[in-house]
Amino acid sequence: MNENRLNGVQRVQKALQDLGFALQVEELPQTTRTSAEAASAVGCQVGQIAKSLVFRGKHTGRPVLVIASGANRVNENLLAELVGEPVEKPDAGYVRDRTGFVIGGVAPVGLAEPLDVFVDRELLRYPEIWAAAGNPNAVFRLTGADLLKITGGKLVSVK
Repeated sequence: MNENRLNGVQRVQKALQDLGFALQVEELPQTTRTSAEAASAVGCQVGQIAKSLVFRGKHTGRPVLVIASGANRVNENLLAELVGEPVEKPDAGYVRDRTGFVIGGVAPVGLAEPLDVFVDRELLRYPEIWAAAGNPNAVFRLTGADLLKITGGKLVSVK
């Protein structure tokens, strides 16, 4: 396995343990890069996938992490109101530099730097959800309440 991917998975597992959670990262043989792929791989609904999306403030360049239900599209105008400036989708290099993860494997924990985090309130509708865990083949199962605790994120409507 690629050493960078392994390090990302290990970083997520360590972050979960350091936060006091006994959640286990699972590496799967198939990709979980998209919400649909992840849902198929773990056998859940697309809405149960906690997809991590990174945005950049257009004026400040500040990174913002939105953890949205896989069934929802993030309303960028609403997000701009929440962060106080217009936002844009950054390139893969920016995402990797600011989070420490490649797109498709951005986890809600173990980030390279602290980010403003917004959590989609619709994730709380499900008894369990799945989040990326450091590479495009790794995930972990948790609850919406766990997600809020591990990220310290603000609960919002994203669509």
